[in-house]
Amino acid sequence: MKVRTLLLGAAASLAFAPAAFAERGEDGQLNIIYWQAPSTLNPFLSGGTKEVESSSMIIEPLIRFNEKGEMVPMLIDEIPTVENGGVAEDLKSITYKLSEGVKWSDGSDFTASDAVFTWKYCTHPDSGCAQVSYFDGVEAVEAPDPMTVVVKFKEPKPFPYTAFVGSESPIIQEAQFKDCLGASAPECTDANFGPIGTGPFVVDEFKPNDVITLSANENYRDASKPAFASITFKGGGDAASAARSVLETGEFDYAWNLQLAPEVLDKMAAAGKGEVVVAFATSVERLHLNQTNPDSALGPDKRSVFMNGENKHPFLTDPMVGKALSMAIDRQLLVDIGYGRAGKVTCNVLPGPEAYASTANDDCMTQDIEGAKKLLDDAGWVPGGDGIRTKDGMRLSVLYQTSTNAVRQDAQALIKQWWSELGVETELRNIDASVFFGGDPSSPDTFQKFYADIEMYTNNFSGVDPEAYMANWRCSDIPTPKSQWQGANIQRFCDPAYDELVTEMSRTAELDKRADLAKQMNDMIMQSYSIIPLVYRGGQSAHANSLGGVLMNDWDSELWNIADWYRIK
Repeated sequence: MKVRTLLLGAAASLAFAPAAFAERGEDGQLNIIYWQAPSTLNPFLSGGTKEVESSSMIIEPLIRFNEKGEMVPMLIDEIPTVENGGVAEDLKSITYKLSEGVKWSDGSDFTASDAVFTWKYCTHPDSGCAQVSYFDGVEAVEAPDPMTVVVKFKEPKPFPYTAFVGSESPIIQEAQFKDCLGASAPECTDANFGPIGTGPFVVDEFKPNDVITLSANENYRDASKPAFASITFKGGGDAASAARSVLETGEFDYAWNLQLAPEVLDKMAAAGKGEVVVAFATSVERLHLNQTNPDSALGPDKRSVFMNGENKHPFLTDPMVGKALSMAIDRQLLVDIGYGRAGKVTCNVLPGPEAYASTANDDCMTQDIEGAKKLLDDAGWVPGGDGIRTKDGMRLSVLYQTSTNAVRQDAQALIKQWWSELGVETELRNIDASVFFGGDPSSPDTFQKFYADIEMYTNNFSGVDPEAYMANWRCSDIPTPKSQWQGANIQRFCDPAYDELVTEMSRTAELDKRADLAKQMNDMIMQSYSIIPLVYRGGQSAHANSLGGVLMNDWDSELWNIADWYRIK
């Protein structure tokens, strides 16, 4: 019982602040800009944050995490625990009692069968569901009656708050998606672009990679919310123009993910129209080193495809090469130039919560170019006449890609310079963020396809327990053509010993042991140098001074409490 209480932490603090409005829609129009435009409103078909965030206004999980990382009931009245009987004593099931009167936006009843269907939808072997790790260890989801959802686990689940918890694991309507199981999931355009939800807003029109128009859900469970009658959710552009539209021109009320140099943001904020807000949770800007061969000559069936380890990258599977690339980087300079108060140096892909953060890799905090050169010398990489190192007739040459973003291009330029000092040839490429993070299985430019040697972006996880996140690097989660390039193991890391640690963590209850396992997994990935962490990023956004109710949150969707936003009069 003691373990269960510790795992829940401060989850008993569940009440929201009193609403500052009393009538739905009384505050008119809300304008939001996400300069990375969503390509779908179905987060199960994309691992991109922009899809998860935009859809969170429409479809909801049973439980969200608030700005403190505490669990908050959304479609239930009480968090199940062992103490209140909601979690079985043997830890093999969790039972959710749905709130009375919750309706889908089309007026139909929200029932337990919708949760059962969502589980079947995401775990279908041909679905390519981007969020399937949230159902790890789930044996069945059952609906003994319309108001009861029972999640059953194959083995005792010490932390059962994964399926239907957090913005990445919402519930979709069975009636709308019933014909969209398996390989047909991406073909259900109407449903994917306009999901029926239980959230405070409904989709009026969705233009992929452009704009979403929404209106207040007339069937939302709180008759006084949301305060805004409509939303224009604009996508595209860049971080600078998004920040300017809130902080200087006042055209928009909220701008997301302002990855800009600190002096640029400070100058904009001086105009006095808005406020920059920052929250740290688990986001890390990192380099992924492709463990498979991305050579275009291999063709689409083999290019960047794992092939059970038979298609290894020519040199990035050698940890000494990755270690040298890491040692050459001055992470503090990347923080100072690109992030300011919204960044910290990190040597881990799992930087938080603090109890889970390893110290075993802290030597990365100090740049050591001479040491990196010696490492490559010792590994047999010899500088050629043009200064580029070669080994066995192979040049140490990489294509390094990321999304189009001023801070990222500055980082690329610096890293290219540091690598050139080692004798590494680097070609830089940047791709429009809406395409790079779009998840379109037909596009050659998505981060999932990874048609490059190295790519850079930020990722994180919702909630405070890293079990599902660390499960992302199992061999089975590698994107492939068969999975329609969905899967979270982007760099194609595969180690059976790592998979065993994932399984062990799913069976471990004691917090100290869970923390130790998480650190072991983090260290295994770090010391494979298939990921090189750069910056522990705080989520950084901006809102107009006239916008109230915003609780900046990096544990869940930033729009997690948009039903409570209002216009300050």
